[in-house]
Amino acid sequence: MIPEGCGTALLTPFRPDGAVDEPALNSLVHRQIDAGVRFLVPCGSTGEAATLTEAETARVVQIVCATAAGRVPVFAGCTHNATHEAISRARRLAQIHGLTGLLTASPYYNRPNQEGQYQHFKAIAAAVDLPILLYNVPSRTGANLEPATVLRLSHLPNIIGLKESSGNLAQITELLTTLPSRFLIFAGDDGLALPILALGAAGLISVAANVIPTPIAQLTQAALQGDWTTARRLNRQYYRFMQSLFLEPSPAPVKAIFQMLDHGSETLRLPLVPITKSTRHTLETLSGELGLFVKAAPRESNLRVF
Repeated sequence: MIPEGCGTALLTPFRPDGAVDEPALNSLVHRQIDAGVRFLVPCGSTGEAATLTEAETARVVQIVCATAAGRVPVFAGCTHNATHEAISRARRLAQIHGLTGLLTASPYYNRPNQEGQYQHFKAIAAAVDLPILLYNVPSRTGANLEPATVLRLSHLPNIIGLKESSGNLAQITELLTTLPSRFLIFAGDDGLALPILALGAAGLISVAANVIPTPIAQLTQAALQGDWTTARRLNRQYYRFMQSLFLEPSPAPVKAIFQMLDHGSETLRLPLVPITKSTRHTLETLSGELGLFVKAAPRESNLRVF
């Protein structure tokens, strides 16, 4: 199953005691698929992967795959700054029934050069038979994955695409005009989805779709079908909301909306902390304007973090 259209970078719901909220995760997956989301990406940065144990990661991916039950592709996040550890985790995830592929970002903190990144991804790709999406997010990793390196990696048979979150439209344009057409480029920023789709991207991997899956899926599909009137209308309607989800470190804002909509707890794991009163007010205002609320959330937060 090849991913296309709107995918969701799934958040990981936690119970107030800090444990993974499995029923809430199950419900989240069903909502995404029912709303028209085309593929799912658990255990990425939106899923607080950096705070999950290896066993928790495997369990989350198992739940997502079992709940999806083959209806949509599932690409599990699998990133580590030690190549041998990334390979070990990739091999463990590859054993999970129903998993379509992996999403793996550049090694963080080490800040390897282009050759180091190439060898890192090449080693992961050689260790598993699953399709792999690369993930370029230099704001988190400290290392940009340059188009020339992506082109080299595109020749490896199971590296099929890239989630691009550099925010650099010139770089993304270069990728979309120089890489083979079979190589899939996905927008990694909701707010830049429309221009990146216009340049020829295969879809969007969205944070906002956790809480507004239908309009984000519709926006993406409209753009892919060349219905720019609909795509622009939806982008204009939801743009401020999409941007508000990054007023503070993600996924804290989207988890706040998640709780406001009664989908589960807002609980985060340290070092992430609950959003400020100012951000909460902005989110409540924008959500109210869009008619998202079932009931309003309290402005004061007594959340615990773990």
